Amino acid sequence: MDRVNATTPSASSADDPARAAFAALRSPEGEQLLAELRDHDPADELATATRLRRTHPAELVSAALGQARLRQRAVAKFGAEDAYRMYFTPNGVEQATRTSVAAHRAARFAGLGVRSVADLCCGIGGDAIALARAGISVLAVDRDPLTAEVARANTEALGLGELIEVRCADVTEIDTAPYDAVFVDPARRGGRGRIFAPEAYSPPLSWAAAAALKAPRAALKIAPGIPHEAIGPEAEAEWISDGGDVKEAVLWYGEGFAPGSFRATLLPSGATLSAPAPLPAPPVGPVGRYLYEPDGAVIRAHLVADLVERCGGRLVDETIAYITSDEPYSSPYVAGYEITDELPFSMKRLKALLRERRIGVLTVKKRGSAVEPEELRRRMKLSGPGSATVFLTRVAGAPTMLIGHPLG
Repeated sequence: MDRVNATTPSASSADDPARAAFAALRSPEGEQLLAELRDHDPADELATATRLRRTHPAELVSAALGQARLRQRAVAKFGAEDAYRMYFTPNGVEQATRTSVAAHRAARFAGLGVRSVADLCCGIGGDAIALARAGISVLAVDRDPLTAEVARANTEALGLGELIEVRCADVTEIDTAPYDAVFVDPARRGGRGRIFAPEAYSPPLSWAAAAALKAPRAALKIAPGIPHEAIGPEAEAEWISDGGDVKEAVLWYGEGFAPGSFRATLLPSGATLSAPAPLPAPPVGPVGRYLYEPDGAVIRAHLVADLVERCGGRLVDETIAYITSDEPYSSPYVAGYEITDELPFSMKRLKALLRERRIGVLTVKKRGSAVEPEELRRRMKLSGPGSATVFLTRVAGAPTMLIGHPLG
């Protein structure tokens, strides 16, 4: 039988060097080292290690330096206040949900009256922490002993031990019946990197969906690039972006959700665009005075046609998610630009135009073009006080340059 999530438990930390090193980090000496390394510069790591090994065991110094690096990486997801109190593994930092996204998901559960959640494949505990902070009691389960120990340490470090029970177990053997909801976050990274095939998740998407359907309510975290045809009709599918970057997709099941619907949510604003099903293909037409770039979550959720309908516009090309209109349109789901020039693609013509207008700062955006933005900027040899945005794209199938500036 294949592994379900992470690795097979070992008998004790004494049998596992990684667990023994983690246990040492939690000793008073280890905690002192971590506090000392909070603001250390990784560029000075060799000198720091040499100095610390004069007064501390070499193995502990190595473990502390590794953990210090992980904490610094984790600040982007968890914020400095939490990250420097928490513990991480390399995979845990990579796969953990960022706090803003986890808090959004926890708020949806809490808003429906959910008071207890079985968090299956909990990792280092990011989602369990957000659920607990929303007032929800959590059973957090992971099969990997070290990961479970790290999750338990994090709940204690953040003062959430009364709301979170961490259990090292095979998620397929957990009875979720006593819980109001189930959350499943399958592993999507293996020894060779990211896993894109849903049935290669650990556990597979089919198992996770079956577990979700057994619960009164459930959420299943998946990669944002999942094919829509892999989403069953029982789920409400939500794509979430944070600061303009698409972070993840979630399948919601049960009472309070809309099976078969698609949703795009933008953080930190919380703006949400939803539709019971994607609209037919939108119209295509010439470039107007204004161009709109939909948020990535809207594109992933296949809701571009909804925005086209809302603004009374059209696509510039049937395969490109750029919307154009003749009247200005304001929406949290798009970035708007006023277009001043439309030219056939030509590096020579673009360079001449930028030089004529004394453009020294150029923002390059592209869809449907193989040109690399950095290479284009290098070849333009920009100079001057002005700024502009150039879109490298296709219009009615033809390689095109659109030049303009942001609205507002």
